[in-house]
Amino acid sequence: MINKQHPKLAIKSQCQLLSISRSSVYRQAKGETNYNLELMTLIDKQFLARPFYGVRQMRWHLCAQGHKVNIKRIRRLMRLMRLMPIYQKPNTSKPNKQHKIYPYLLKGMNITEPNHVWCADITYIPMRKGFLYLVAIMDWATRRVLSWRLSNTMETDFCIEALNEAIYRFGAPKIFNTDQGSQFTSWQWIDRLKSANIKISMDGKGRYLDNIFIERLWRSLKYECVYLHAWSGGTEAREGIGKWINFYNTERPHKAHCGLTPDVIYWNKLNNQPNDWSVKSVA
Repeated sequence: MINKQHPKLAIKSQCQLLSISRSSVYRQAKGETNYNLELMTLIDKQFLARPFYGVRQMRWHLCAQGHKVNIKRIRRLMRLMRLMPIYQKPNTSKPNKQHKIYPYLLKGMNITEPNHVWCADITYIPMRKGFLYLVAIMDWATRRVLSWRLSNTMETDFCIEALNEAIYRFGAPKIFNTDQGSQFTSWQWIDRLKSANIKISMDGKGRYLDNIFIERLWRSLKYECVYLHAWSGGTEAREGIGKWINFYNTERPHKAHCGLTPDVIYWNKLNNQPNDWSVKSVA
């Protein structure tokens, strides 16, 4: 995928073209067995349907499916996938204790305009012989995906690259909301938000519903795209995800917008143009 000996394109330029993190080129992630990859896909699907499942409930679910695995393996895999149930649970996807946690600012707030609040999250993307992590940045009011990046590590730089792209293309929001994951409490992420004069908001610990809109994005992406393919590598995954996100933004009717697309709502509101609400709400 990356040609380190390319005569014209530097590694940095190749990574930017492929929307992947540079750290993924230099660092080889430790591989998982085929059986663990199968378990991770099953866990991912069940967690989308039951986000309150903790380690024990997930183990019981897998055992009922014929997978006699111990709780230590499930805990490790859920931590690796960055999955945390909606209630507080010790030792699962914990934030870095040395990082400052900011309060949740969105409670009771009426968010109707683009670039008022942005949100971001990271999810696990299964492939045929491995997995990647996907970060996406979304406009809260319009549900438009503003930028995204793939990486095979959980280092912060791929999140920063997505953030820089979104700010460069759309300007800075007033507030940015994330969970308390170590990527979003890191000094690099916080410093970039502060340098753009963006207020920082973070979900309460284990509060799945505080960032519900991007969680719904993950559900749609995985059932409409990811689970329908068995990508063999990062290039195929990037192409497939890129096509789906473009479809989501520009073609897929959105229930919250009475059938209009996030792209139409974003640009119409930004340009003070009326929306055609004659389109019926989709189920």
